[in-house]
Amino acid sequence: MPNRLAQSPSLYLRKHADNPIDWYPWGDEALEKARVENKPIFLSIGYSSCHWCTVMEHEAFSDTVIADYMNERFVAIKVDREERPDLDSIYMQAVQIMGENGGWPLNLFLAPDDLVPFYGGTYFPIEPRYGRPGFLRVLQSIREIYYDRNQDIQDYKEQIVRNLHQVNKLTPVPIISDEALANGINKCAEVVTNRDYGTCFPMIPYANFVLRASRFDANAFVKPKAEQRGLDLALGGIFDHVAGGWHRYTVDHTWTVPHFEKMLYDNGLIMEYLANIWMSGLQEPAIARSCEQTANWLQREMLAQEGCFYASQDADSEGREGKFWVWSYAELKKIFSPSELDLLTQEFTISANGNFEESNVLQRKNRGELSSAVESCLTKLFRRRYGEYSRPTDAFPVARSQADIREIDWEGRVPPVTDTKAITAWNALMISGLATAYRAFQKPIYKELAVNAAQFILDHQWIEGHLQRINYEGQAAISAQSEDYALLIKALLDLHQAIPEKADFYLQQAIAIQAEFDRDFWDALSGGYFNTTSETSQYLLLRERNYQDNATPSANGIAIANLVRIASLTEKLEYLDRAELALKRFGHVIANSPVACPSLLVAFDWFRNHTLVRTSAERYHQFSCRYLPTASLKIDANLPNPNAIAMICQGLACLEPATDQEMCDRQLLRSMTRVT
Repeated sequence: MPNRLAQSPSLYLRKHADNPIDWYPWGDEALEKARVENKPIFLSIGYSSCHWCTVMEHEAFSDTVIADYMNERFVAIKVDREERPDLDSIYMQAVQIMGENGGWPLNLFLAPDDLVPFYGGTYFPIEPRYGRPGFLRVLQSIREIYYDRNQDIQDYKEQIVRNLHQVNKLTPVPIISDEALANGINKCAEVVTNRDYGTCFPMIPYANFVLRASRFDANAFVKPKAEQRGLDLALGGIFDHVAGGWHRYTVDHTWTVPHFEKMLYDNGLIMEYLANIWMSGLQEPAIARSCEQTANWLQREMLAQEGCFYASQDADSEGREGKFWVWSYAELKKIFSPSELDLLTQEFTISANGNFEESNVLQRKNRGELSSAVESCLTKLFRRRYGEYSRPTDAFPVARSQADIREIDWEGRVPPVTDTKAITAWNALMISGLATAYRAFQKPIYKELAVNAAQFILDHQWIEGHLQRINYEGQAAISAQSEDYALLIKALLDLHQAIPEKADFYLQQAIAIQAEFDRDFWDALSGGYFNTTSETSQYLLLRERNYQDNATPSANGIAIANLVRIASLTEKLEYLDRAELALKRFGHVIANSPVACPSLLVAFDWFRNHTLVRTSAERYHQFSCRYLPTASLKIDANLPNPNAIAMICQGLACLEPATDQEMCDRQLLRSMTRVT
């Protein structure tokens, strides 16, 4: 019989609806039950496309012996981290303080009176393996410890809370040295080029900062590092060369075999990064192709009728990881003639033994444009996957659940499940990616997709002066958090730059949402933005101000850069004052832990080197198609010199109007490199 998660709008929670465990969603009912009955809370956090979350759901959470033991002795709570990143962030830090590696599923045991964790980890197998104890034994040990060593638990909890507050303690500095920028460049470049680990993540916040830093003469050596990251993403197996879209990461250091789930946030960040790489001078055909293919993937598999984008696609299909995307050699021999297979093998990693479980993940061997014959071969693979008469932008049926998988008559391969919730922050990342791609490539579809998604959020997620984080099938839900506000404002500013004919509209929308963000999230005492409002911080162990980057950029890094950009466009100094106060609050982190906060370094770069380019409508495009990392563009019909190409303003002080391109470029470079 389904448990109470069956009625949840969250796909991740519904995946656990048939577990024998008596799951509760996070909320008053579960927390009160735990307090009244003095039972420890088992808190499990994950997300729908998480492979190991799926494994644990099939194993330990479906086992009746484990369920009977847990139901009698614990209160079990399931949380979708994509709904509640605030909870996930705090409890992930707690697990890391305990000395465990972070990851999902994130499983913790909390005391019912104060919700402080006293034990935690990630994946627990049903039987002992991978050096991990079996889950039933874990439950039995926790039960014994909770009742027999209560004082030890109290002491340990105090240590956890103390360390949590210490980690989140931010001591302001009176001034941030300009040397912090140079130090940060070197440290982040090391992250981008480090291949000592088994896995390769896109790490776009780091690569983005390194690319920006390449404009400084003293750090010209970092440009190849930034470009290589772009090539790895465009050529590697992390990209779906048949049908578009980037997978989450590769499990090897050669960018060959991905962990196959596709996340909207990765695709938005990578799209923006590659478009910037292109505008910076690396006009590699594989980069343009990967962006175009990804726009096709969005239209085909990730686009709601209303214009917003879905959240993610699972890694598994028909119970097997990667089955939807990989190709056995036997299958390839059936599809292609010997000459065609030989042609394809010259361009992609294909072998009889394969590179992933006796199948082949396609990875490009060469740069450059693919021949029409190779593209024809890829089209055959596309139709084998999606159906004989399918086209790249035809809407593919969306499988919202395993029930859909069983009920739909698939013409091609059986696809993975798609999580169709729309997340404001992730949609904003894709809007920024598409807006930047439109500047780089001038393809109308990029503009169309970005404009429609932004309008959806403004119309359906911004309700009576309050932004909402999630949209479930047309229904807005869950109050937005700081990353939703910061990334949406950035997206609107990016649209302002990409679509000058609607610049006023997007700037005014950004200013209005910024006012709401300042009202509800700004720390008036210390500076910076809290993750949540005071009203939505109930039951949180602390009210965080996110500054660390991970797969996505930190809310405060993006927010501070937004303030500088708005100040430059409006010439209102209160935005710049707020940015400076926030930077000083995070100044110690910027100076001493740059690897933790590349987006704060980007914000500091904006603050020290922000530049405004005033130009005519006729000349606007010649600037907007260039990579100008700390410049904002503004149409000015009343330049003081009628022969001027542009007027470059360093901060709020404008230079002599530039009357030729050489003079203009010289002023631009000088303005954007005032601090090195």
